[in-house]
Amino acid sequence: MGLRGQRLEIPVIAPNIAGIGSLSSGCFFESSMKRILLFVLTNVMVVAVLGVVASLLGVNRYLTANGLDLGALLGFALIMGFGGAIISLLISKPMAKWTAGVRIINQPQNVDEAWIVETVRKLADKAGIGMPEVGIFEGDPNAFATGAFKNSALVAVSTGLLQGMTREEVEAVIGHEVAHIANGDMVTMTLIQGVMNTFVVFLSRVIGYAVDSFLRKGDSQSSGPGIGYMITTVVLDIVLGFAAAMVVAWFSRHREFRADAGAAQLMNRKQPMINALARLGGMHPGELPKSVAAFGIMGGIGKLFATHPPIEERIAALQAQV
Repeated sequence: MGLRGQRLEIPVIAPNIAGIGSLSSGCFFESSMKRILLFVLTNVMVVAVLGVVASLLGVNRYLTANGLDLGALLGFALIMGFGGAIISLLISKPMAKWTAGVRIINQPQNVDEAWIVETVRKLADKAGIGMPEVGIFEGDPNAFATGAFKNSALVAVSTGLLQGMTREEVEAVIGHEVAHIANGDMVTMTLIQGVMNTFVVFLSRVIGYAVDSFLRKGDSQSSGPGIGYMITTVVLDIVLGFAAAMVVAWFSRHREFRADAGAAQLMNRKQPMINALARLGGMHPGELPKSVAAFGIMGGIGKLFATHPPIEERIAALQAQV
């Protein structure tokens, strides 16, 4: 089926995990549970692997008879902080394919799919990056880019986005995702997340040790960390984790403006991106896997934790460009 009325007609897809738009409440619950289970299992496996690495290197023994070994603690914090972020980056592409139910277009099945692949190729060449994999997933309007390396990334768009936008607007959205890749946003986000994770692990344990030492002042009978250390560390891991998430979300919002500007530059004019954002403002955004939500075209709820700025601010920023 070809392009009609400047809108894309995409065949129905039956992916592993469908989007919100075509799911009944029962199917949506099952899909959400699968995502949550996969997310939990992945994190448990990552923490287990990092724990083994920390044990082999001896940095997990930062609590000694003589007090807190800050050097060992820093090593432990770096391994746990950057290790998790880097592993998440390395597995981001296969995880996104599985959780979003992305169908990779290896051989276009129709004119529309051929146009999508050629559009990605054209914009990637202009951005100076290798040709990304191109995929489609079923669901409400959204799109994302992911992958650890600029020259082997993934760009995926939803059927809702393709069916609800003009060809020019779809090209602008694809340009936005290609700009994310060209800007190295995935790697930068990983580094920032690693720094924040390290900060949380290190500081929570230092403060936990200080609190525990204060509570057990004059107690020469006990050895090892006490209840004060345990409780303080857990509480601060949560509290500082929220603070770190705000910092990461702030950067995520900042780089959305850059990706919008990048799309305008790739298309040599800003109006298509403005039109795409305006249309998205009237749509119900599709749900994305947690691992790639920050690289979608739409944002989340809650100003401090939102990964994307409000649509109105993004349009205003584009309109202000010369």
